[in-house]
Amino acid sequence: MSRLAVGVDVGGTKVLAVLVDRSGALLAEARRATPLDGIRDAPGVAVVDEVALALADLAAAAGTDLTGLPLGVGVPGMVSHAGVLTFGPNLHSATGADMTKLLGIRLRGWQATVANDADAAAFAEHRLGAAQGEDEFAMVTLGTGIGGGIVTGGRILRGRRGYAAEIGHMIVDPSGPRCPCGRRGCWERYASGAGVARLGREAAAAGRLPALVALRGDAEFVRGEDVTHAAAAGDKEALAVLDEVGWWLALGLANLAAVLDPGRFVLGGGLIEASTLLLPPARRHLTGLLEAGELREPIEVVAADLGAHAGAIGAALLSQER
Repeated sequence: MSRLAVGVDVGGTKVLAVLVDRSGALLAEARRATPLDGIRDAPGVAVVDEVALALADLAAAAGTDLTGLPLGVGVPGMVSHAGVLTFGPNLHSATGADMTKLLGIRLRGWQATVANDADAAAFAEHRLGAAQGEDEFAMVTLGTGIGGGIVTGGRILRGRRGYAAEIGHMIVDPSGPRCPCGRRGCWERYASGAGVARLGREAAAAGRLPALVALRGDAEFVRGEDVTHAAAAGDKEALAVLDEVGWWLALGLANLAAVLDPGRFVLGGGLIEASTLLLPPARRHLTGLLEAGELREPIEVVAADLGAHAGAIGAALLSQER
C-alpha cells in the first residue's frame, strides 16, 4: 500500500478519483458530478463533500480502505502555493476556499496536496506521457474551460503566487462573449468544450446545422458533444465548426509560443477525445499564425497520452513527491 497514491481531479463537470501505483498505472477509478450549487455553503464545502464521496466510491471500487495514502487534489483556477483557490472562474462555489484546510477537516486520516489541475496534468505527461524527454513544453487542457501548465527546465512554472499559466483567460477578442471570469473574449470562450458548444449554437442559429437543430428541437439546445459526434460522422458543417475552433486554438498556441518558445504543446482534457478532428486544423492554422512560422523549427502539437486521466494521475504523483 505504501507504493500507492490517490489523485482527484475536480473539473467543471466531474470529480474524477483514481488509485495509481508509483509507475502511474491506473488501478481503480470513480467519478461523480461536480456540484453546481453549494453557494449557500461556505466556499468549497460542497466541492470537498463531493471529493469525500468520490474517495468512498474509489475505495469500494478498489476493494480496500485507502485512508492515509498520499492524496493529491487538482482544482481549476488560481491556486496559491498554500492551496487556497483564490479564484475559480469555472468553480465559483469554491472561490476563496482554503482547500488544503477544508480537505484536512473533512478527510480524517488524510493530508492532501492541492494543486492547479492543469499543473498536475503537465506533471503527469512529463513523467509518464506525451512530454517525456521534453523539458520545455506547455500543457493545454481543453475541458469546460482551458487550463494550462508550463514546464520549463523540467520544472512546473508556478509564478510568484502560484497563479502562472491561467492561459484560458488570455483575451483574444476584447469585444467577444462574456467569460465566467467576468471579462470578455477570453481564449476559453472559443477553444474549449464550452467554445465548441457556443460556436455550434451560432452555426445552428444561422441555419448551418439543420440535423442538430432537428435533434435538439432548437438551435439554443445544441451541445458541444452534438457537434463533435456529427463531425465524426462526416457532417461538413460540423467539420467546419471544428475547423473554426481549431483556428482559435491555434491563435492561442501562437500567442503562447511568442512568450515561451516551447518544444511541444500537449493538449489534454475532455475535448481532446475528439483529437483526430481537432488537432489537424489546429496544426494547419498554427504555422500561419506563428511569428516566422515558415522559418522557425516546427512546434509539435500532440494529444496527451493519459487523456482525461492526466490531471488525476498527476495529482497522485505530486502527492507522492511532496
